[in-house]
Amino acid sequence: MMRSLYSGVSGIKVHQTKMDVIGNNIANVNTIGFKSSSVNFADVYYQTSSSATGANAETGAAGTNAKQIGLGSDVAAISVNISTNGGTQRTDRNLDLMINGNAFFIVDSGGQKLFTRSGALGVDVNGTLYNTSNGGTILGWQVDANGNVMKDTVSALSVMSVDRMSSEPTATTKALLSGNIDQNDEQVQFNDTADGFPVTLSFYDNLGNSFMAKMFIMQTASDVKNVYTVAMGDLLNSKGESALYNVTYDDMGNKVYTSTEQYVSLGGEQYTYTVDAATGEITWTPETSATQLAFNGSNGAFSYVLDSGEQGDSVTLIFNDGATENNPFPPQGIKIDFHNLTMYSSGGTSKVNAVRGDADGYGSGNTAGNLSGFTIQSDGKIYGVYNNGDKMLFGQIALATFANPAGLESVGNSLYAASLNSGEFDGIGVDPSSVDGFTTGALEMSNVDLATEFTTMITTQRGFQANSRIITTSDSLLEEIVNLKR
Repeated sequence: MMRSLYSGVSGIKVHQTKMDVIGNNIANVNTIGFKSSSVNFADVYYQTSSSATGANAETGAAGTNAKQIGLGSDVAAISVNISTNGGTQRTDRNLDLMINGNAFFIVDSGGQKLFTRSGALGVDVNGTLYNTSNGGTILGWQVDANGNVMKDTVSALSVMSVDRMSSEPTATTKALLSGNIDQNDEQVQFNDTADGFPVTLSFYDNLGNSFMAKMFIMQTASDVKNVYTVAMGDLLNSKGESALYNVTYDDMGNKVYTSTEQYVSLGGEQYTYTVDAATGEITWTPETSATQLAFNGSNGAFSYVLDSGEQGDSVTLIFNDGATENNPFPPQGIKIDFHNLTMYSSGGTSKVNAVRGDADGYGSGNTAGNLSGFTIQSDGKIYGVYNNGDKMLFGQIALATFANPAGLESVGNSLYAASLNSGEFDGIGVDPSSVDGFTTGALEMSNVDLATEFTTMITTQRGFQANSRIITTSDSLLEEIVNLKR
């Protein structure tokens, strides 16, 4: 009689625990990255009235089973459904990340390394990446001086620190010419009194200053239609003024032009120049360029350009040529690629386009820039974006995986801690690309299934109700026994 009372009590307790878990699941139906839990019961405490006996061949008695009376139930396990991912909630916010595989963000919360599925990130006042759900600092890998990710111990990721708010300028080291030289164009035809067809190339020096090199292309002789000289014309600063001379004024207010004594090397040949003090006219020495540009005379295709007497696709343009100290121009010069030029007839009009950088955009150079924002790629790499077009790798978000992720212990605020049954965190982490990476601009929703939870709630309610009936019925039986005294 009393056993049934306590069995009913134990049944009520376990169903109450199950209801608590269901209530927590439903309460977190919209919690980012939440993982639902489920409760498993087990029967416990059997009282044995008689043990099992075996058959007796001598007496012919059959074996008997044990006589046991169960004393109720208990909670065997509360399991976290951690392997099932929640749905995708699109946010279009560049700091929202959803992990596609079974892994966790690593955060530093109060000096302790914890783990979370919530990918709602933000940047704090110090420019450090953190998790907005729990305030933990996001951990990952840093980059070395060469921009390579160092996959060692994880640490806090700084994305908007003072030293990253600006980007250093870089000098232009490569350029590309494209277009067409028409041999019937009067500007390219040989003429002793003309300069030739002008080609201007803008570029940057090591300090980020903008310059423009002006060159001229002309046929080498009147009877040679497919070979041209490439000669130096002028060097202009960002204001469009020549950088080859300075302008002062005499006592009468007249302009006086004086050379800045720049040294120029084009195609391996060094040039010097003089400036007419009254007019500013520049005279180059030698007067005739040895840099030749040749095309196939039968089909107009590019043949070669001479650089230091060698036939190739490009020539090198160098300013100062190492002749002065503190030279802001790149010492290796600018390698100008000519191989995209053609020599087709086009109505007597030539058109040549000169751009900084090679065909892939490398070596174009840029000015100093300010940080305009940053992006996080699907592999967790964080790139700073600057208003000069430069990109810089700031670091990479690392993830943690566990042998038994269901063994992690929840500590609140969407955080989990490693336990003896989950496996320890190695302090390094794994590359996000090894677990299918991130979806950017999205968050992982709770994996709570409301239909399942409400169905389970019904069975839990009925189980609780049935166990309460055990107590009331046992009480009625006890009441009958007490009434026997009457």
